[in-house]
Amino acid sequence: MDIIEKKIELSGIDLLNFCGVNDKNIELIKEAFDSTIVVRGDTIFVKGEKSKIENIERAFEELKFLQKRQGHIAPHDVELILDLLDNTKEFEIKNKVKPSTNELQEIILFKKNDFIKPRTTTQLEYVRKIKENDIVFAIGPAGTGKTYLSVAFAVAALKSKEINKIVLARPAVEAGENLGFLPGDLSEKIDPYLRPLYDALDDMLPNDKLRGYMEKNTIEVVPLAYMRGRTLNNAFIILDEAQNATTTQMKMFLTRIGANSKAIINGDVTQIDLPKKDMSGLIQIQEILQGIEGIGFVYFNKTDVVRHKLVMDIIDAYEKLGNGK
Repeated sequence: MDIIEKKIELSGIDLLNFCGVNDKNIELIKEAFDSTIVVRGDTIFVKGEKSKIENIERAFEELKFLQKRQGHIAPHDVELILDLLDNTKEFEIKNKVKPSTNELQEIILFKKNDFIKPRTTTQLEYVRKIKENDIVFAIGPAGTGKTYLSVAFAVAALKSKEINKIVLARPAVEAGENLGFLPGDLSEKIDPYLRPLYDALDDMLPNDKLRGYMEKNTIEVVPLAYMRGRTLNNAFIILDEAQNATTTQMKMFLTRIGANSKAIINGDVTQIDLPKKDMSGLIQIQEILQGIEGIGFVYFNKTDVVRHKLVMDIIDAYEKLGNGK
């Protein structure tokens, strides 16, 4: 048995919150890895089997990141991190990925004193599929990070000059409201449908930078109908809420892709707002394009939800309601 000792520095960290009341957060990690963990000042000393110490280091790195992002850590956060490490280990074994090359440690994009990286096993798979394919379909419930991660990839590709344009599109489909009764001109009526895409961009780019990109049309946020007749070269193209694209619109969107371009299509087939569900291009396309080289499919589920913890419970409740009918 290979026993090692290591030091983990916690300078600049709120130690009282990081360790938890009566060191509850530290105790949870001790129990998970059956190792010696001692906190002295702003340094943590750990001793145990090499593989366990490596996971303890990863757990503490994730917790430091989490505290920086949300300002505090609770025992629930520690439990989530420990579950994530377990899932990541399973992912590594299943996909024969070495821990040193695991995407959990790979940052997609630096943003406003923070950074973005995958946080669930399906998000890891999503990242891998985007890197390996020119067209990727991400299908699953709300809150699983489909839109946010795809926009992060697009912004990262633009910053690294891999592409010279980002186009983000959404179908302007009425979801219980009639466009004709909304105030304002056409642009003002459509804007609420595109707002989630603006929100993601605003979180990743400084305001002046984003404004400059949009004024030059380097970044476009448009209704899906505005894509007709275009050919997009050297571009990162994202179709969001794709379950509300008709079969004709889906074909139109996919045939806009030009040389050196990538396309990501995100959607949730349980939230179709079209008059008839069989009109959804996202449902049909899964049968048409499966198995074609260069096209990848990723399926998220409720365990991948990274929003408020109640979102998973809400999705579960609606699933039970549907199964009960």
